[in-house]
Amino acid sequence: MKKTLMVAALSGVFVTAAHAQSSVTLYGLIDAGITYTNNQHPNPSSNQHGANVAMTSGSVNGSRFGLRGAEDLGGGLKAIFTLENGFGINDGTLKQNSRLFGRQAFVGLSSDQFGAVTLGRQYDSMVDYVGPLALTGTQYGGTQFAHPFDNDNLNNSFRINNSAKFQSANYGGFKFGGLYGFSNQAAGFANNRAYSAGASYNWGGLNVAAAYMQLNSNGANSAAAAFNSGGAVSGDNTFFAQRQQTWGAGANYAFGPATVGLVYSQTNLHGLAGISAAASGITSGIGFPTNSAQFQNFEANARYALTPAISIAGAYTYTRANLSSSHVHWNQVNLQTAYALSKRTDVYLQGVYQAANEDSIVNAYINGVGGASGNNKQVAVTAGLRHRF
Repeated sequence: MKKTLMVAALSGVFVTAAHAQSSVTLYGLIDAGITYTNNQHPNPSSNQHGANVAMTSGSVNGSRFGLRGAEDLGGGLKAIFTLENGFGINDGTLKQNSRLFGRQAFVGLSSDQFGAVTLGRQYDSMVDYVGPLALTGTQYGGTQFAHPFDNDNLNNSFRINNSAKFQSANYGGFKFGGLYGFSNQAAGFANNRAYSAGASYNWGGLNVAAAYMQLNSNGANSAAAAFNSGGAVSGDNTFFAQRQQTWGAGANYAFGPATVGLVYSQTNLHGLAGISAAASGITSGIGFPTNSAQFQNFEANARYALTPAISIAGAYTYTRANLSSSHVHWNQVNLQTAYALSKRTDVYLQGVYQAANEDSIVNAYINGVGGASGNNKQVAVTAGLRHRF
């Protein structure tokens, strides 16, 4: 009887110890605001346009909740997973083309010595390495600060399905990684696939990074059918194109309460049919009268902590696009101030001004406001609240 009780007691201890080596965390962020846009089409097919005041979700950071877990396997090795959902706080609907875990969904192994290998729906290397150096990839600007149409995906408009990803450990400030997204198509290994790679180095207040991403379609004559269901990119990609090549580099330098940065990115598109409705956030795609395009983005940004609770941030972006024989350029100015009510809750006020050249074939369109301008200029001002849990 005593032995039985002792075995039961020891078993309970071991079970408790095993549970102590595993963890699952529920986390999330809710971003709600009111956005005033001075000029906006009710829908792309309408000739009418005017000012709009709307409740918005994710004007800076997309609203989400997720589960993150880890199990200690011993010897510095862990099993890890992340399941992250995106939703609209204004109406409760699913984002990312109505996916249950559209923001992230992966499982893998992590080593303290070598890094992590994960499988699932994941961010590409432009998002991982260059994104944090541009204000659109941070809490200091986010969605509305994206470069026109988020052409370089620094605001993670889409993720890569069917992806195998490696991220190295931190070797004295140097990190690197890569991703491959499978097409999952019989007799079509190279169709509708994606791959990317990137690296960053941090030394003192200096942080530099570079990355490359390529998306391949199925080679169909209709570029609009380029990314079909089941492939590496499907449903929420930014462009209808048969091939997209994006690369970028940037640097940030922090000194005291201030951080300044420069970012350059370039996207080359072949077999271009237009911008997808899912990416632009409107009811139908914005068409370009061309079958190829090149976007170049030049961003200068800065942020400053006035006090531990008050931050200000700003960025200027110049974007140039070559659309066959047409040249389009955008100038965009972004400003934000935020006040932390606590470690988890803050209020913010931000404004964005965008102007395209007057003879442009594409009107101004600030990312995430819900519709393009009726002319070459657009202004958006948002007051919002963010809560993290």
